Amino acid sequence: MRILLFLLTNAAVLLLISLIFQVLGLGQFLDQQGVHLNLQSLLIYSGVIGMTGSIMSLAMSKWMAKQSMGVHVIAQPGNATERWLVDVVARQAERAGIGMPEVGIFESPDPNAFATGMSKNDALVAVSTGLLQAMSADEVEAVLGHEMSHVANGDMVTMGLLQGVVNTFVYFFATIAGHLVDRVVFRSDGDRGGYGPAYFITQMVAQILLSILATMIVMWFSRWREFRADAGGARLAGRQKMIGALRALQRAHDPQELPGEFAAFGIGGGVSGMSRLFLSHPPLEERIEALQRAQP
Repeated sequence: MRILLFLLTNAAVLLLISLIFQVLGLGQFLDQQGVHLNLQSLLIYSGVIGMTGSIMSLAMSKWMAKQSMGVHVIAQPGNATERWLVDVVARQAERAGIGMPEVGIFESPDPNAFATGMSKNDALVAVSTGLLQAMSADEVEAVLGHEMSHVANGDMVTMGLLQGVVNTFVYFFATIAGHLVDRVVFRSDGDRGGYGPAYFITQMVAQILLSILATMIVMWFSRWREFRADAGGARLAGRQKMIGALRALQRAHDPQELPGEFAAFGIGGGVSGMSRLFLSHPPLEERIEALQRAQP
């Protein structure tokens, strides 16, 4: 239902933008420059390209996590630690009102954890061996609460579809830029339906530059979402436990980022400065301060 509603919302946004283009006369302006584009068709085509990859990545996220991270899913607990992990996740899932996710462990010396999956009732929550070794039971419980909050909030779906939306507009505006440079600057013969080298070069460069801006938008949303997950972890496990878990991460000197798309759903912190614009997590000290300021 969340995916359906989001897709319907995106369709409404695309329709609204198409109407705005008509009111502003963007199509007429491009025609006057010799760039004959059907903006409505281009917008739909861009949406298909932008959303397809994100939805496929979301659908394959659990499988990809198991393969790339080497996650051992606990089907039947083989020891006390595995039994405890499954019991904690089951208790938190009940409190959060979501289905029981798969629980797994992956080999890594860095203390970290992540959640992934296509829906809140079909998710995977995994912790690293380094996290189990470096943190107390209360701290691990808080980390699990943080990840379960990501699941309950539907963050995996929202992040995936947000990426699809920004991809749509990156392709859309990069294509327009390519046509403008090719037709207006280099005067390629568009009447024959061909494209000069300027089109492909400009579109590629524009996609790179626009993707950088798009990444900043997605990462901003990811950092905001981390504060919500921390608050959710505090509700599920206790505020002091959540603060203790974040302080334990500080003692571990900010663990390494998880690979690829799973970095946005880990527990680790970020750094300040310009590089912060491209990080999925806010600095740990800010997350701790936010929890300390929150009402008990």
